[in-house]
Amino acid sequence: MHVRRFSLPLSACAALAVLAAAPLHAATPEEKAVLAPFQTLLDGIGKRDHDMMRSALLPGGMITLTRADKTQQLHYDAFIEHIPATGTQKLEERIHDPLVKIDDNIAIIWTSYEFLVDGKVDHCGTDIAHLVKQNGKWLIAGIADNGRKECAPAK
Repeated sequence: MHVRRFSLPLSACAALAVLAAAPLHAATPEEKAVLAPFQTLLDGIGKRDHDMMRSALLPGGMITLTRADKTQQLHYDAFIEHIPATGTQKLEERIHDPLVKIDDNIAIIWTSYEFLVDGKVDHCGTDIAHLVKQNGKWLIAGIADNGRKECAPAK
């Protein structure tokens, strides 16, 4: 069996997948609606379901990953293809106190996170997503993610 190794993209996936495992807290119904596609993306990563991930994303968007002063930008399709469709590692991302800001048909999510692989913190950082509302549905237009290995103990 040949196993492909993914360093930067897998760690970003892991970071996002951790988000999938944590409950997303929001104060208003509209904030919950903004968080919903982000949760769908994270659930898709955890389930390794590429179609589920795509359903939360505005076509043509990008993710920007920063690790150790190295920045990589990937179009959503390339990012999704870096997520293995199968695997034995459990990926989980836990977010903390997401900040949601909304103005009419645009919104942002800013949240700290810890990314766990098989229950152990792999890295932590901040996730930022910006969203647009089209035809009554929120979609993720772009994501920026930083990560570092020096993390405080998980909460």
